[in-house]
Amino acid sequence: MGLREDIERYREVGEDKRQDLADFIQYGDLGQSLPDEINIPIKIVDLPEFAYDQMDKGGIGQGDPDVGDPVGEPQPQPGDGDEEGDPGDESGEHDYYEMDPEEFAEELDDELGLDLEPKGKEVVEEKEGDFTDMTRTGPDSTLDFERMFKEGLKRKLAMDFDPDFLEEVLKIDGWGPDKTFDWARENSINVSKHWLEEAYKQIPDDEKTTYESIEEVEESVPHRSTAQKIKEEGIRHVPFRKEDERYRYPEIIEEREKNVVVVNIRDVSGSMREKKRELVERTFTPLDWYLTGKYDNAEFVYIAHDAEAWEVERDEFFGIRSGGGTKISSAYELAAAILDERYPWTDWNRYVFAAGDSENSRNDTSENVIPMMDEIPANLHAYVETQPDGKAINATHAEEVDEHFGESNEVAVSYVNSPEDVTDAIYEILSTEAES
Repeated sequence: MGLREDIERYREVGEDKRQDLADFIQYGDLGQSLPDEINIPIKIVDLPEFAYDQMDKGGIGQGDPDVGDPVGEPQPQPGDGDEEGDPGDESGEHDYYEMDPEEFAEELDDELGLDLEPKGKEVVEEKEGDFTDMTRTGPDSTLDFERMFKEGLKRKLAMDFDPDFLEEVLKIDGWGPDKTFDWARENSINVSKHWLEEAYKQIPDDEKTTYESIEEVEESVPHRSTAQKIKEEGIRHVPFRKEDERYRYPEIIEEREKNVVVVNIRDVSGSMREKKRELVERTFTPLDWYLTGKYDNAEFVYIAHDAEAWEVERDEFFGIRSGGGTKISSAYELAAAILDERYPWTDWNRYVFAAGDSENSRNDTSENVIPMMDEIPANLHAYVETQPDGKAINATHAEEVDEHFGESNEVAVSYVNSPEDVTDAIYEILSTEAES
């Protein structure tokens, strides 16, 4: 079985695969992956193995084991281990399983039970859908004859009557067209007075006193409803009218491109040492992969800040460290300017993810950052606090944001103190957006 077949089998592993995925997010070498290509080491994949029928006495696997040999373990062969050199001098090369971001997003949805539905923004195409809408005019080929027939049939059922029965009613002594018309109206029989007058003229004079009352007519003459007539005689005529005509035309469907921009903000001040930086990378990178897999077009902005903020490339973002102080609002000011200039809210889904150790300049969170988070339109704002070595007394930014926004579906706050917290943080962030 070749590597390609092994990989296809790996795709079907299910729970084991998703657990491998979670382990990779928490502990794997994320640096082997690019934004649009995720490489998971094959060594963490539980590849399938062949099992041979022990009753089969021929073919591959046949051998002459000695008493006491372990069952199922390969036995040493001549030449095994004969090479010179100390054990462990060199490590073997590991292959990588390539997972595209869309597949990664599906697996993460399964693992975390997410249901995030990307929103379309910019209209890129209008196309015709099914012929479900109606108009009063149009080409004959689009005439909805079925609807017109139903309208005519409803009219027939409402207006039709039994002429034979009404002719007998006209023969009641003293009734004539006028009283017959009044009786017909009282009984919801839609016959015109003109029809009754013409029918009355055709009745011989000696028959105009045949009955003494309507009760006698009803006892003597069978009265069929319109439905009974149609059942017995079929439909010879359906009264169509111009107002019954409707023409089908196609529903216009707007194809909207699902565009997303993700602004990643990171505190690079002196307090953000290596462990904290690694936790930021472990949290932000899978979020980038996930959103890349969910949207048609994904772009990323990386902002580093200490007391000031500046835009950087991705390959610089996770490694920068400065010696300055911290003013988180400087990053939000830059983010707002970039979003307004390049990514208008009408055309782009927006995510603003920030991370740091929650240390900030005095009052900057309450006076500047929180108001700006309120003012910047986004699908989701998130702040990730990383404190692997214990929390400093003045590290209150995450708590202030959390307290202000509470249970808002537009702001998520998560706390990552070790790699084990990463998956929970990702779930906290993405499930918040899925609920909004």
